[in-house]
Amino acid sequence: MNVFLQGQIERITYTNDETGFTVAKVRVEGQRDLVTVVGNLIAPAPGEIIKMSGEWINHPRYGEQFKVVHYKSLVPASIYGIERYLGSGLIKGIGPIMAKRIVEKFGKSTLDVIENETEKLGEVDGIGTKRIGMLRKAWEEQKEIREVMIFLQSHGVGSGYATKIFKHYGNRSIRVVKENPYRLATDIFGIGFLTADRIAEKLGFPKDSGVRAEAGILYALYQLSDEGHVYYPYELLVQRCQEILEVDREVIVRAIDVISFHQLIVMEDLGKEETGDSRKNNKAVYLAKFHLSETSIVTRMKTLIKTPKLIRKIDSDKAIEWVQRQLAIILAKKQVEAIRCAVDNKVMVITGGPGTGKTTSISAILKIFSKLGVKIMLAAPTGRAAKRMNEATGHEAKTIHRMLEYSIQKGQFLRNEEKPLDCDILMVDEASMIDTILMHHLVKAIPAAATFILVGDVNQLPSVGAGNVLRDIISSGSVPVVELNEIFRQAKESLIIVNAHKINHGLVPSLKPSG
Repeated sequence: MNVFLQGQIERITYTNDETGFTVAKVRVEGQRDLVTVVGNLIAPAPGEIIKMSGEWINHPRYGEQFKVVHYKSLVPASIYGIERYLGSGLIKGIGPIMAKRIVEKFGKSTLDVIENETEKLGEVDGIGTKRIGMLRKAWEEQKEIREVMIFLQSHGVGSGYATKIFKHYGNRSIRVVKENPYRLATDIFGIGFLTADRIAEKLGFPKDSGVRAEAGILYALYQLSDEGHVYYPYELLVQRCQEILEVDREVIVRAIDVISFHQLIVMEDLGKEETGDSRKNNKAVYLAKFHLSETSIVTRMKTLIKTPKLIRKIDSDKAIEWVQRQLAIILAKKQVEAIRCAVDNKVMVITGGPGTGKTTSISAILKIFSKLGVKIMLAAPTGRAAKRMNEATGHEAKTIHRMLEYSIQKGQFLRNEEKPLDCDILMVDEASMIDTILMHHLVKAIPAAATFILVGDVNQLPSVGAGNVLRDIISSGSVPVVELNEIFRQAKESLIIVNAHKINHGLVPSLKPSG
């Protein structure tokens, strides 16, 4: 239930300058005790009057609070309120003592003087030309904040999003939102297309407006990427956008041309063999970042394959004999093939289902490379997979994000082509879980002369993010691939593992254990 309150801010308990989240004590008319108010408020100041709508909540630790959804800031009317307001630190150079002097001089007319006759402030002892200029500037900024909040909230934007919008655009907020409210969907975290579309509707934007169609196409492509698609066929995309936006085909086609011109999307011809379609618009439509990532992966993989490796050439047969003695095991035929391939090649893939000896193969390969004294790095997409890799091999393994030194502050990886990883060999496990964007960043950071080994089960569910990179690399035929397909004795005792292999080979799984 929406509740309306009005009161004067007595003090600010907490405020986050980045998000605008504020905890304030407010004196509400008709209530003896101060009310704890929480919500996103822009530059709140003691003495300020706020009209709020929201709801009462009960915090398990701090008790009853009023959670603000919408609010309107009003300038104080009483002498006490004006003095608190001016002396709150709201205006640089005006503290409580100076605020008291100003209010003693002008009384209830103080704010009117600041608004319309700022030069009169020079009559107050201690206020010179410089301070008058500072005060005038700060007052204008506060007016802008109030105007922006009133405008946004009158068009259905809650105080939380309104605060984010003002933090991003500043005094341009109203102009930006009026010109193209769909910018909010790309510029402001948490505001998606649907929210921006509601704001646009309140502002009177027609359903078939160009900016709506352009934003809707990008929204559809992001939806599709969440479903795992790196690109989508042109005609199918047009149909999907028509359904989402409820507009004619021509509106979508024009909008696709516009966002393609602005390089927000990239279109490539699809081969007739791929779709059996020879129509003019038989194109793949990519979001620009996915097209960049795919082309970058291809280019970088070619470089890795062609660049001579740093690791000295060794006799792979002798290495295999040696490692079998060291591990006191006899390797299966496919495991021997995988080890030989890793020793002899620059880039390769080891794939296989559960229980086929991937871990043993990895351990043997690492044993050989460790003997050569080369720099080895191990990684996996998740913390759990990295921990398993570490426990199975005895070598340190990191998540890909940690290895590439992801910076939350900068929102990017610090390891890249300019600052590559310090390794001679990089082995990545659970490679089927690596999506297109992450693989793009990974291959960029691998030294050109390093050996790169991908390990994973191509028949596992693909990555959460868009793309099926491991399967694409295998299908390309550009790197050697060894598939481990023999289930070992311990694994044969697991009904889950046996049935997983049966399903992969199109066989009916067993529902009861043998015997």
